[in-house]
Amino acid sequence: MRPFAPIPAGISVILGLVIWYVIPVPTGVSPEAWHLLAIFVATIAAIIGKAMPIGALAIVAITVVALTGVTNPDSPKAAIQDALSGFSNPLIWLIGLAMMISRGLAKTGLGNRIGYGFIAMFGKRTLGVGYALTLAELTIAPITPSNTARGGAILHPIMRSIADSFGSSPQEGTSGRIGHYLALVNYHANPITSAMFITATAPNPLIVDLISKTTGGDFSITWTQWALAALLPGLVALLVMPTVLYFLYPPELKHTPDASRFARGKLDEMGPLSTPEKIMIGVFLLLLSLWAGIPAMLLGPAFSVNATTVALLGLCALLISGVLSWEDVLKEKAAWDTIVWFSALVMMASFLGKLGLISWFSDVIQQGIGSFELGWFGMALALMAVYFYTHYFFASTTAHITAMYGAFLAAGIALGIPTMYIALLLAGASSLMMSLTHYATGTAPIIFGSGYVELGTWWKAGFIMSLINLTIWIVVGSLWWKVLGYW
Repeated sequence: MRPFAPIPAGISVILGLVIWYVIPVPTGVSPEAWHLLAIFVATIAAIIGKAMPIGALAIVAITVVALTGVTNPDSPKAAIQDALSGFSNPLIWLIGLAMMISRGLAKTGLGNRIGYGFIAMFGKRTLGVGYALTLAELTIAPITPSNTARGGAILHPIMRSIADSFGSSPQEGTSGRIGHYLALVNYHANPITSAMFITATAPNPLIVDLISKTTGGDFSITWTQWALAALLPGLVALLVMPTVLYFLYPPELKHTPDASRFARGKLDEMGPLSTPEKIMIGVFLLLLSLWAGIPAMLLGPAFSVNATTVALLGLCALLISGVLSWEDVLKEKAAWDTIVWFSALVMMASFLGKLGLISWFSDVIQQGIGSFELGWFGMALALMAVYFYTHYFFASTTAHITAMYGAFLAAGIALGIPTMYIALLLAGASSLMMSLTHYATGTAPIIFGSGYVELGTWWKAGFIMSLINLTIWIVVGSLWWKVLGYW
């Protein structure tokens, strides 16, 4: 990526200046809130336009917030404290720490072993290979908060090696044999698993934070509540997706007994489970049990552990055991980068709420949706649809969520939609919207760039899967959440 792109940078600066100096401050909005919005919109525009690497943009945004004093005009000291306040957010560190832990999947080879293991079991048919990739994606999702690393760096090379073993290559014009189908499955499993766990994609902890801030701290969602809520709709979506894609885009090869043999050969090359892999599995199980609150359920609330503390414990275990070295942690650039840019975006979103801008924006949305008199369920669907399909205009789920989730949640609550219902519906949509385009999230350019799927097919498949996934989340999810007593 270029260190600096003048045209997108110039557009974002002009956009910020127009909001700051040209557009009048609306009635009911303070000048400080409007000026912070100008900085925020300029930052989001720069992220979408890729004016600079996102971490660098975060540093610029933090600096501008501190220099302008929009959060605290009377005290430069307080202004810089506000600008840096995002770094103290435990949820940001949760995602960064979990990304560091997930490095162990690649270093030990456990991620590859899981992928090839499922293919060895289910790979006698092309459809079975699709389900094997889906199961591998689901298995590692809870401890792989970078959906890009999971779908693009771990599973995509496995998918490509399987396609290559059958002579299916974009360069040779043979993608249709099996690679075209497997690439679509490889990608479309990613948004679904991302929706199933707080720790399955980086923006999910941001959603948890926005829920808490939007409701004034009166309402929050735990790791267990999220996982339980997404369990049934997620499993149904994962069950449906490979079959739907199989019939929409049938591969030329239907029977693939060589895939199982190929995968078993790869497993033989890896040999038996190594000690680091066994430790990684133990840490994996420890994290899941503590995040799910199993010790607290069995032994009482005194054994409850904060989710970020659990991540720290897991990283310590890997460091002490030698599975990861401190050098490995330092080299996990994506984690440190995420901590930096998350801190900036969370800080700005937080102060937009404190300064009243989010309340004002949610009132505008509420009035617009409420004027149609659809009933709370119809209004929930309308909010979700607008929120979901505006992702065509975003190249970052984090930017989209930061810009819109809090306001849409506040509008939904004000419209009388049950808080847990609208929070979960929008949370699911926040990951499922990754299916839409070839730039929707970091995984998309990797798999699309491999050349197995042409652009028109990618967009068409993305739209079809968006309708199917949303229908499952609305129908199955709504009924499941009612059974759980969530609304």
